[in-house]
Amino acid sequence: MEMHADRWREDLALIRLAAREAGKVALGYFGQSPEVWWKHEGRSPVSAADYAANDKLQGMLMAARPGYGWLSEETDDDVARLSCDTLFVVDPIDGTRAFIAGEKTWCVSVAVVHRGQPVAGVLVAPAFDEEFTASVDEPALKNGKPISVSHPSAVEPLKLAVAEDVLKLVQPEHKNSVRRVRHVPSLAYRLAMTADGTIDGTIVKRNSHDWDLAAADVILERAGGRLVDAQGRRLVYNRESVKHGVLRAGAEHALDKLRMFMPDDPTG
Repeated sequence: MEMHADRWREDLALIRLAAREAGKVALGYFGQSPEVWWKHEGRSPVSAADYAANDKLQGMLMAARPGYGWLSEETDDDVARLSCDTLFVVDPIDGTRAFIAGEKTWCVSVAVVHRGQPVAGVLVAPAFDEEFTASVDEPALKNGKPISVSHPSAVEPLKLAVAEDVLKLVQPEHKNSVRRVRHVPSLAYRLAMTADGTIDGTIVKRNSHDWDLAAADVILERAGGRLVDAQGRRLVYNRESVKHGVLRAGAEHALDKLRMFMPDDPTG
């Protein structure tokens, strides 16, 4: 993708600006008890802030790149995206439940995906005043400073952000080799924590979506880590189905050890 290097840098600047503006919009609703609706048969909340941030992103990005496709959690899926080489993949607020509860762990996630792979990504976490960025030709940065995944330690247990039910999959003899940190509901932010070395890795349960992953994927990769499926393969985006099976993400030294957390997953 070297021939597109300038293009992806320009796209990174564009999505950074758009994500910042959407973050400002969302922050205006934060802690203000925005109206909430339930989708997916009542399993998933969406707030007025999600829709407002989505409108800001779609307006700015599609005006600047009318030839790109569009995939967002808060926009009805248009299969026309499948014919697009390049598209925006967006989650206006990743961590809506935390947002509604007044917790700070949520972010705006914006990626540019080209021929199935993320080439630029931005995560803006306004409540923390944090911004993560990367492109395939630029390093992973947090608030403008380079970040990298954790380094192996002979004495420290792995620091993992995993749900309680996932932790139960580990055999008793391995329990002392890991230290569970508080589970972070925002998947994108959890992957960013892996990218900056705050944690060594995480397990992603099945049924995550392209918009949860794409931006964080390129940031994690440029920070020296990987996000892979149960067989160790990198993900492919902009398929007909935007759902994924069980995944593992982490620094290289943690990826193999994360296999002990992998639940049985016929889709993986």
